[in-house]
Amino acid sequence: MSESVNLVQLPAVIAGALLDIGAVSLRPQDPFTWTSGIKSPIYCDNRLTMSYPAIRRTIAEGFAAIIRDKYPDCEAVAGIATGGIPHAAWIADILGLPMLYVRDKAKGHGKTNQIEGHFKPGQKVVLIEDLISTGGSSLKAAVAVRDAGCEVQGVIAIFTYQFQNALDAFAAESVPLDTLSSYGALIDVALARGAVREQDVALLQEWRKDPKAFVWA
Repeated sequence: MSESVNLVQLPAVIAGALLDIGAVSLRPQDPFTWTSGIKSPIYCDNRLTMSYPAIRRTIAEGFAAIIRDKYPDCEAVAGIATGGIPHAAWIADILGLPMLYVRDKAKGHGKTNQIEGHFKPGQKVVLIEDLISTGGSSLKAAVAVRDAGCEVQGVIAIFTYQFQNALDAFAAESVPLDTLSSYGALIDVALARGAVREQDVALLQEWRKDPKAFVWA
């Protein structure tokens, strides 16, 4: 990819790449169990993308294209610990911008920083995340950057499960959210490839509406 990244095609391109390397797996008939105890037909580990130079470059250029398109006056890129940190570094390099990263909480020693890197009050910052589920950790980081006096222009992630509670949470904090790809795009690509069956699609779509309440047969 280059600066002429096609943002319309990007969700399918990224979904395909994640499927190619097993960063995202779909098992509608044999669900995974998340740490929370929720049974899920999907498992996402975007940390795998670090190990594939061509794919991580595609992801970084996708992020950079969104920033150029939606946040052209961005002054710094901040990675959300830990998954967003390497991607923020690659994006900052492409765009020639300062890079920061945001811890889950302030350190308990030294300067007790939560935000690492040099920043100034009023600086326009875009935060980078690898995955959006409920959005809690991403919004916590965004609030920390905002409380430090910076202007949070938005959060961009590689992938989102498209849970309604996450969308509501971002809206409540007035933090714009963009993603390179999504659960819906992934299902479309997986179906086209034969990775899931037509009869599985209804289950996959129904699960996303309320994962906690979904009853598995």
